[in-house]
Amino acid sequence: MYTKAQEQYKKWGIDTEAAIKKCAEISVSLHCWQGDDIAGFENTGAALSGGIQATGNYPGKARNKDELMRDLDLVFSLIPGKKRLNLHEIYAISDNDSPVKRDQPECRHFDPWLTWAKARNIGIDFNPTLFSHPMAASGLTLSSPDKNIRDFWIRHVKACRKIAAYIGEKQGSPSLHNIWIPDGLKDVPADRLGPRQRLKESLDEIFSVHYDKNHIIDVVESKVFGIGLESYTVGSSDFYLGYAAKAGINVLLDNGHYHPTELVSDKISSFLLSFDKIALHVTRPVRWDSDHVVLFEDEVKEIAKEIIRNDAEDRVLIGLDYFDASINRVAAWVIGARNMQKALLNALLMPHGDLKKLQDTGNFSKLLVCQEELKTLPFGAVWDEYLLRQHITGSDWYGTVEKYENDVLKFR
Repeated sequence: MYTKAQEQYKKWGIDTEAAIKKCAEISVSLHCWQGDDIAGFENTGAALSGGIQATGNYPGKARNKDELMRDLDLVFSLIPGKKRLNLHEIYAISDNDSPVKRDQPECRHFDPWLTWAKARNIGIDFNPTLFSHPMAASGLTLSSPDKNIRDFWIRHVKACRKIAAYIGEKQGSPSLHNIWIPDGLKDVPADRLGPRQRLKESLDEIFSVHYDKNHIIDVVESKVFGIGLESYTVGSSDFYLGYAAKAGINVLLDNGHYHPTELVSDKISSFLLSFDKIALHVTRPVRWDSDHVVLFEDEVKEIAKEIIRNDAEDRVLIGLDYFDASINRVAAWVIGARNMQKALLNALLMPHGDLKKLQDTGNFSKLLVCQEELKTLPFGAVWDEYLLRQHITGSDWYGTVEKYENDVLKFR
């Protein structure tokens, strides 16, 4: 089947061998929080906040580092490509029975993760955690009018940047450090400028500490609104776009964090003209930022096309971000990660140069014909071959997850 598919793609000028090889070199960062509904290891008793919700109560949720690492081992064994893991600060591993205080995390609290990742040739990315904590109860953190609250979170983010740089140095590749805050108001604000001025000042203080860019990539992530914070978001897209450009850092685009008619795939090319790197959180916003499992659907395909057709594999840093507790969490991880890989391979199996030429010469009829005909080429055979080359289980992978559920997850 692969040989026949190879012949059909060759008629379009597409080298399937080159596509398979290149796809295996593109990193996708898997989010650790799918495994435990973004609970973390603090055990403070604080409920999820900041517009974050994990719906469902499927059995088998990871309850500690050993269970989470074991689940991740299975997930990584079932997905192809170059792998990374995205950690939140709340997954700090204490060296005693006391939880790590949110404003006092240290590099050593993530050494066990580094050891685990190094043994598996996996890179680590990192995020501060500015939600689900008593000091975030007001809905405001880095933009709070209370200086004690602002200072608490400034200490937290400063510590997290230090940890990210440490991780990047130890692993020999830069760790992506992403700042997202939930800050906003439920009803119409009396002052929009004040909170944003405070946020700017907080960020200025945070970024006053400089680290080697070979160790850390700093990005900021915007959002439209949060549940309970519907009317005003301090860290809007406009705010962060301006701040990042002025501060010389980069932006992260989450395709669930924009208005429903906005497409992240359309934004990538614009941002590539102004920023050295772009980070992505790929999710599936059924209505808005509902964080459903990523599917092999149009917008994910378009995001991948924008990366590949613009030769931006080294500039667009791909991460996943969803947490579905209504289905088997391990299966959710694998489904989403595989679909991101499918989208990348699909994009690599397109004659982008020829399609661009048709557009530039105004031959839109032929362009549309080609775009539609490409959709029915035997992509599945090339995908199966890619999995085979990666020594990854094919379409029957879910049997492995079912066995793991029966042998391990149901006893938690």
